[in-house]
Amino acid sequence: MSALTDFISRLPLTESIVLNQSSPDTAQLISGIDDTPKAALAAGVFVRLKAEKQKKNSLIITDTQFRADRLSGDLEALVGQDNVFEIQAEESLATETAIASRDADLSRVLALRAMQSNTPAMIVAPLVALTRRYPDPAVFRSAVLDLKKSDTYVQADLAGRLIEMGYRKEALAASPGEFAVRGEIVDIYPINMDSPVRLDCFDEELESMRTFDADSQKSLDKIQHVFVFPVSDFLLSQADFSTDLQTLQNAFIAYRDSLKGIEKKKITSFFDPLLARSRESGFDRGLLPFAEFFLTHSLLEYAKQDDLLFIDDFARINEQAKLQEEKDAQWMTDALKEFRLLPDLKIKLDATNLLKKSQQNITGKLQRFHNPKIFLSNLTRGLVGLAFTAKQTLLTRPMQQYFGQMPALKADVDSYRKREFTVVLAAASHERLLSLQRTLHDFDMNFAITDEVLPGTAQLQVSALSRGFELPDQKLVVLTEAELFAKVKKRIPRHATFSNAERITSYNQLKVGDYVVHVNHGIGRYEGLTTLEANGGKQDYLTLAYAQNAKIFVPITHLNLVQKYIGGDQGKVKINSLNSTDWAKTKHKVATKVEDIADDLIALYAKREAESGFAFSADDQAQDKFDNEFAYPETVDQLRSIKEIKSDMESAKPMDRLLVGDVGFGKTEVALRAAFKAIHDHKQVAFLTPTTILSQQHYETALERFSDFPDVRIAVLSRFNTPAQNKAAIKKIKDHQIDLVIGTHRLLSKDVVFDDLGLLIIDEEQRFGVKHKEKIKQLRASIDVLTLTATPIPRTLNMALVGARDLSVLETPPANRFPIQTYVLESNWPVVADAMEKEIGRGGQVFFLHNRVQDIERTVGEVQRLVPDANVGYIHGQMNETQLENVLMDFLNGVYDVLVTTTIIETGVDIPNVNTLIVENSQRFGLSQLYQLRGRIGRSNRLAYAYFTFPPDRQPTEDAQKRLEAIRDFTELGSGFKLAMRDLSIRGAGDLLGKQQHGFIDSVGYELYQQMLQEAVAARQGKHKKAIQTNAEIVLDIEALLPEDYVGDSSQKIEMYQRIRKSQNQAQFDEVRQDLIDRFGAIPQQVENLFALARLKNAADLANVVNLRGDGTQVRILFSKKASRALAGETVFKTLQDLPYKVRVKAIDDQLELTVILNKDPQLTYLGKITDYLESAAKEIQHAFG
Repeated sequence: MSALTDFISRLPLTESIVLNQSSPDTAQLISGIDDTPKAALAAGVFVRLKAEKQKKNSLIITDTQFRADRLSGDLEALVGQDNVFEIQAEESLATETAIASRDADLSRVLALRAMQSNTPAMIVAPLVALTRRYPDPAVFRSAVLDLKKSDTYVQADLAGRLIEMGYRKEALAASPGEFAVRGEIVDIYPINMDSPVRLDCFDEELESMRTFDADSQKSLDKIQHVFVFPVSDFLLSQADFSTDLQTLQNAFIAYRDSLKGIEKKKITSFFDPLLARSRESGFDRGLLPFAEFFLTHSLLEYAKQDDLLFIDDFARINEQAKLQEEKDAQWMTDALKEFRLLPDLKIKLDATNLLKKSQQNITGKLQRFHNPKIFLSNLTRGLVGLAFTAKQTLLTRPMQQYFGQMPALKADVDSYRKREFTVVLAAASHERLLSLQRTLHDFDMNFAITDEVLPGTAQLQVSALSRGFELPDQKLVVLTEAELFAKVKKRIPRHATFSNAERITSYNQLKVGDYVVHVNHGIGRYEGLTTLEANGGKQDYLTLAYAQNAKIFVPITHLNLVQKYIGGDQGKVKINSLNSTDWAKTKHKVATKVEDIADDLIALYAKREAESGFAFSADDQAQDKFDNEFAYPETVDQLRSIKEIKSDMESAKPMDRLLVGDVGFGKTEVALRAAFKAIHDHKQVAFLTPTTILSQQHYETALERFSDFPDVRIAVLSRFNTPAQNKAAIKKIKDHQIDLVIGTHRLLSKDVVFDDLGLLIIDEEQRFGVKHKEKIKQLRASIDVLTLTATPIPRTLNMALVGARDLSVLETPPANRFPIQTYVLESNWPVVADAMEKEIGRGGQVFFLHNRVQDIERTVGEVQRLVPDANVGYIHGQMNETQLENVLMDFLNGVYDVLVTTTIIETGVDIPNVNTLIVENSQRFGLSQLYQLRGRIGRSNRLAYAYFTFPPDRQPTEDAQKRLEAIRDFTELGSGFKLAMRDLSIRGAGDLLGKQQHGFIDSVGYELYQQMLQEAVAARQGKHKKAIQTNAEIVLDIEALLPEDYVGDSSQKIEMYQRIRKSQNQAQFDEVRQDLIDRFGAIPQQVENLFALARLKNAADLANVVNLRGDGTQVRILFSKKASRALAGETVFKTLQDLPYKVRVKAIDDQLELTVILNKDPQLTYLGKITDYLESAAKEIQHAFG
């Protein structure tokens, strides 16, 4: 609770409101009140009731989701996030049935639980939340799993309960709302937790509980107790759901039987799949329009009798209800025409009547509610027919905007103080409050930071209110950063890890049907895991299909030879033949090419090492002052990247560093610190941007950031300048009268000559043309270069990954950033219209991406028809640059509400007020493009929405589907780098050193290509000399595998097999062993054998064994010819000294063969002893190889 709220709760006004609501059927009217004071007053009443030990919830009903968001944000600032719950719901039926938002589902679950709790809370609900249908409150109350260590649970009952609560059973619990069962281990990802939970049972007793990491699946912290909430508010027992589904089916059959011909066919083709999906999987979003068959309760039934009801502007609620009714009626008419609905449905409840009369009739039985009501209204319009038990007028005034004009602020504050007003100047965090205090002090306003509000004086307080306000009669004034500096506060998301996205799965994960590359046999198709017996032993094998129906079975001990194929067009992959030499020829050709590339890379490394640049000075007091004046706390990644860049700059070798970071993650701040370092050492800095508008925006940022350093001279070369201004700037650059110049490729013109350029900063290098890149290359020779990008093109990233360029990554989002809500859906004009209206309704703007210049004007007309009150503009690449920039500047200044555009907005425009993006035909775009486009929104304090649509009659290609899934998967902030990695996997690494290599990568797959390249480079540099080893074939009568009843899911099996195969030492084996125990339970004998076999395989390969065969009585070991020469003579007997078995030694065709006679030892004993022997022999052999 804030000190400001405590102060408001003690005002006489608040006291009278609390007094007037003491009986259940009271209705008060508070008129004359604006939005922010509404939140302040409601918060004051809530705190007062708590202080008086009245355990009442406050339910606040407002007209739209936008206003509910704003109210919630202010209430969180006033009473704390833990006390505020917002119900989120789509306002139109069209949108709700088309897209799913897990965040909205979670918000409703948390809010309903808060309403049923004994702890008082504030619940904010838009009108649409009152029109929804809800489950029986008693059913909802019981729909929670209370799990405690040492309690007993029947696993089958637990799984059934989770399914009833909306959880999906999967092989892995990797996303919220999923659970997995493996033996006696149950993993659950509760929708109300930031991490999934692992239950480890012994019989029916819950032995231990721990959280675990959803990506690595590794356990984190032990816990004793956890509550698991239902996934959504569509909640029924399995029996009730089956009964209600049958009732719906009967209604459908009755309606279908009344139809004939094509109409009958249409409704059948819609309902049959919906009913089938619902019978199989439970709740389906397609059932939402038929909620009346399943849910028969309203939101007010969750409120306790004395809970307080705030109604925010009843007139506005009425208007919104009518507007929504019209939209829903239109959607229902269209759905009935298309036979996707039943006639005479009552999809939504009558919310306004419910508020007016406090009664409802859903099931034929009249219900009355007894809750005290407080109507909040600015004007007294629209209140006809309402009777009030008390009325009060509260005079409120919005605060004026000062835009940083401190003298004007001082005059007003002095005036308030003379009149003995209480003045609170607020900032969102303690750091910003200290900064504000320093600024005010510079203008002779010396105010203290206080813990409580002191009446009749001015003070500073931490508060994240969206706006300030004045209550003249109460002599209270609140000023926030929004009025002082026109800054907006950012609301912290309740669950920062939540998004409506599926969690990313590894792009290397093998699925049946995937193309794979076997190092020796070429490209084939993976067909699954097969368990085979050989010589009495049992192992798992990968089944790979090749041309002419040929198959090979690869033992899991040879998994290192198989990689997932990552190349170009997956539809045109040619599978190799096992009877042909094509693969050998392909590998040879690529190896030759790789050698050339390796030589080029070595030359590049050598050139960089040999070049001499300027070694900048270490940080001093001035640099520290500049760094410390940054208004926000730096992220860990920012600090690390700054350190790396400064270290590069202080070295005599020219810097060439790639800084990868999401939009808004602070790349510009990192770059400006590097710029200051260069300028402080009397060097000039050039900041190159892809567009004029971005140059202008960077220029304004730099002016503000360097404002306390007047000696730093900054200029911009731009078409927004007059020719005379540009000419003067160019002369000053030459005369070193400019320290930092920002501009587009104009900076690369011949007439721009620097006196002493020390640092080049390039924003989004991939946006520049070939000629400009060549000029940049020439500049690179001896100066430091810092390249900034959100998603690097695969070539750039690939160069960083093979070490040709240094790489810094910003993956941590700044505090209080929201992820962009991303939806991938079929084209749906009602959904698009709703999205645009919602954005414009909250004062925002929309990008509508239509990437065809020929008919863009027709699309503008269509958009105008959908949102007739909006101003719609458009731009495309065939306009000249002046036209383009004029339209963009108009859009930036708010002249247009919607901008229909081609991909020309991909980079180079930063408009914080645009927070909805709609992309037509999104299946046609590359992943980097989709990501860049989405990066145009989500740059302010508002939640942003991206809608990627594709034609309903056209299924996206496999690659397009992957791209769309990836963009939806990577909703989390900071995913640009991961996306570039995924892009690398989807379309290949491309043109590494300016030469076309798609063909080479496609022919062997990206991973093998990368491996060959890294080995070739390392060999030339003399680094990481690789041990000479074989790939030993091992056949033993031993059952070494992950049994089906231990690890049932094949993709998890392969993951664990790969990790065991890659383990090279005991520590790595122990880590995998620990993970297996953690995820799957106690290790069975077959898995112990598998670890022993893996160790044996490692030792055999290093000892250059060709094959090793055994049957329990003896083991034969055949060495390669080279190893046999190394072990010749006495050496072999020396290595055998510590092996406690009788051994026969003989040579076959210059190859040494050992026959080890076993002493009836247990399997693991003799395997361990032979492994120890081979490890000893390997040392001798590798030493002999040099």
